[in-house]
Amino acid sequence: MMRNSEKSMRKRSSRNARMSSSRRNVDAYITAASKESRAKLLRLRRIIKAAAPNAEEGISYRIPYYDYYGPLVWFAAFKNHVGIFLRPPVIAEHKHELKSYVTTKSAVHFPMDKPLPVPLIRKLVKARIAKNRAATNEKIRK
Repeated sequence: MMRNSEKSMRKRSSRNARMSSSRRNVDAYITAASKESRAKLLRLRRIIKAAAPNAEEGISYRIPYYDYYGPLVWFAAFKNHVGIFLRPPVIAEHKHELKSYVTTKSAVHFPMDKPLPVPLIRKLVKARIAKNRAATNEKIRK
């Protein structure tokens, strides 16, 4: 029979292995992107990690993804832009700040030929964190 400390150790090492594997998958995604996209993708990754340092990184829908109290943000490279994807209603709530970018209900496109708006991206990620935490707290209260 396995002791609690051994179970705990196995869980930690299994989680670390998954996180390490996920990190490698995100690294592989970025490495496979076009040369023009790589710098922007690395910058997006740093911005998201700074805004949500405890978020878990992985691949979902074949693109980099972060989870923190639920789905947080995805990002991807395209021919003429990099995009971030956030669950609604975050983009609608910030539509005035996003008016100079192409947006959809759940995506923002940042052109390759312009610098990333770091404070705006950070603000969007933090807004999604707040919504995820609120939803989690609501579930706990029920």
